[in-house]
Amino acid sequence: MSKTIFITGASKGFGRLWTEALLERGDNVAATSRNTGNLEDLKAKYGDRFLPLQLDITNKQQVTAAVNAARSHFGRVDVVINNAGYGVFGAVEEVSEENARQIFDTNVFGTLWVTQAALPVLREQGSGHIIQLSSVLGVWTLPNLGIYNATKFAVEGLSESLASEVSDLGIKVTIIEPNGYTTEFGGESAIYSDPISAYDALRTKLSQNQQPGLYGRPEATVPAVLKLIDSENPPLRLFLGKVGLARTEQVYAEKLDTWKSWNEISVAAHG
Repeated sequence: MSKTIFITGASKGFGRLWTEALLERGDNVAATSRNTGNLEDLKAKYGDRFLPLQLDITNKQQVTAAVNAARSHFGRVDVVINNAGYGVFGAVEEVSEENARQIFDTNVFGTLWVTQAALPVLREQGSGHIIQLSSVLGVWTLPNLGIYNATKFAVEGLSESLASEVSDLGIKVTIIEPNGYTTEFGGESAIYSDPISAYDALRTKLSQNQQPGLYGRPEATVPAVLKLIDSENPPLRLFLGKVGLARTEQVYAEKLDTWKSWNEISVAAHG
């Protein structure tokens, strides 16, 4: 049975790949982008099964109007994919106030506005699936991406709480956590902070530690996302790529060791 999907950030990267795959298999798709010109070919090919919507996800009123337009056009919305977002590169000290606020506006508040706009529709239907694009960097961190890490940690916390709030309303929530892929994440959509020389050695070290095969092929994510959308019992979290689980097991083992070694102090602090 075909489904109706609302997806943000659909003009390139994962969003474009997943939108094409959904349309090809017969689903209806409402796809948003700041620039819908990149989606005109899909409109010409798929007609009324495809609804391109120009949208700035940081504008809450626009978001609500876009979700309502999708429901009006297709009659319902089954799956919401919060894919839109971008990266800010730079040490924490280097990131400007403007860049920090802007990335939170998009990656966190944009995700929140879409989620809040979709929930009344899904509650009325008594069903739906919200898929939030996080990152392995919402589970553990890398230097020189601290502000981006912070936005994805926020998405993780928001979405985990959301899942427990809506589980009795027929609404599922999944947090997708990709490792690095050969998308345009570090390209023209990314922001690079003005460097401070004190961190030059760190950046050199990071560039030298790049390992072959570390970045996945974006096309390889398509079957996993389609299977997730079709699942009757989707997971709360889903890694995409081979890096996530191995690194997470290592990081959380280290965290548990630290917590345990300080547990006597922690318990004494309870009073």
